[in-house]
Amino acid sequence: MRKHPRRICERFATALLAVIVLAIHAAAFSGSAAAAQLFVVTIDGSINPASANYLIGAIERAEKENAAAVLIELDTPGGLVSATQDIIKAMLNSSVPTIVFVMPRGASATSAGTFITLAANVAAMMPGTSIGAAHPVSLFGGESPPPAGGGEDGQAPARNAVEQKIENYLAAYVESIAKERNRNVEWAGEAVRNSVAVTAEEALELNVIDLVASSREDLLATIHGRILTIEDAEHTLDVAGATAVRVEMTLLQSIFNFLSDPNVATLLLAIGAIGLYMEFQSPGLIVPGATGVVAFILLGFALQILPFSWIGGLLLLLGIALLIAELFITSFGLLFAAGVTFFLVGGTMVFDRPEVSDLTVSFWEVLVPIAAAMTVLGLFIVYSLGRTFRSQQTAGIDEMIGLVGRCETAIDPKGKVFVRGEYWNSVADESIRVGDAVEILEIKGLTLRVRRASQTR
Repeated sequence: MRKHPRRICERFATALLAVIVLAIHAAAFSGSAAAAQLFVVTIDGSINPASANYLIGAIERAEKENAAAVLIELDTPGGLVSATQDIIKAMLNSSVPTIVFVMPRGASATSAGTFITLAANVAAMMPGTSIGAAHPVSLFGGESPPPAGGGEDGQAPARNAVEQKIENYLAAYVESIAKERNRNVEWAGEAVRNSVAVTAEEALELNVIDLVASSREDLLATIHGRILTIEDAEHTLDVAGATAVRVEMTLLQSIFNFLSDPNVATLLLAIGAIGLYMEFQSPGLIVPGATGVVAFILLGFALQILPFSWIGGLLLLLGIALLIAELFITSFGLLFAAGVTFFLVGGTMVFDRPEVSDLTVSFWEVLVPIAAAMTVLGLFIVYSLGRTFRSQQTAGIDEMIGLVGRCETAIDPKGKVFVRGEYWNSVADESIRVGDAVEILEIKGLTLRVRRASQTR
């Protein structure tokens, strides 16, 4: 029995409609699955071009994949102003919510970290963390040193105009960020102008952050469903069941992030200088020389990232040169003292660029240990040289003086002597018979002056 063509068409249309409905549901499910992703970024260290590229890349990827949010787990001592501005620009213009979580306990969002935390759609901190101290750093702790005698009428003199200009700019910048995110504008300005810093609980009370959470799970459960303003439109935060997708740095980003530490750059300078010095002193060792060359190559990459002062760098090199000169010039410790002083002062100044960065070299954790290590190395070299000078000569022609040989031909006054496995032309002030033992008194060219060994002193 043949089926009616009309019924066949109806059934085909019904099946086609079902397929379309299933496809729509599948697309919707796929979209919701993508939206349920939470991109997790970890910044544990300075804010530099590498970490900025890493964070900005994660935000861009989250926007493309329509993620629920980007969670930035932050612990930083500060960083470059330009890198911080790039990050904040990306955060303020992101179509995906950004969440900053200062963690773990003991972490801080210092200086540049304060700016980044204030720029987030949601700012949170773990108990035991801190935020603030965003004043631009300088050699004298953020303030210009006052001239002797103070200002007029005994008042403190005005600060350096350049430093005040930098301070005013950064204060206005952080205040604009706080205002955009409806946070404490006055405190934000004070964090730059007076380096104020607060704990997580104080930051919450002052409306610097939105909440204090003891864990990531606690944070996500608390902020789920919160209404945010994203690109001038209301957005409901949906992160309760989101799948955490950890975004890792690429190998190149990790390398440049490591080199962007002023402490690492200073260590590379010291290692390079010591390695090349050892190679020049003892050519052919290869390992010290190769190590020194590699250290200087890596230092070159680091200096392409970090803003530095030529004056500080020259003082560093001068200090190392004076420490090396002390090994060859008798200065009764004056060159050594000058070298250590120049090295410490230069190390403190070399990355002192408050207009572009608040990163500095750690004085007690890096500079002092390097100076101490170079001192110990110098003392070891001096001690080794002293032992060498005091020891009896064991090589060369001069060490033959005093040796006893055997007369191979009669000496009257010339003849030959066998000593140390060799035959030598010899002269003597007396006649010596064949086979007699002789003592070497002097060497003139390739001729020995000898005497009977029985006539020892």
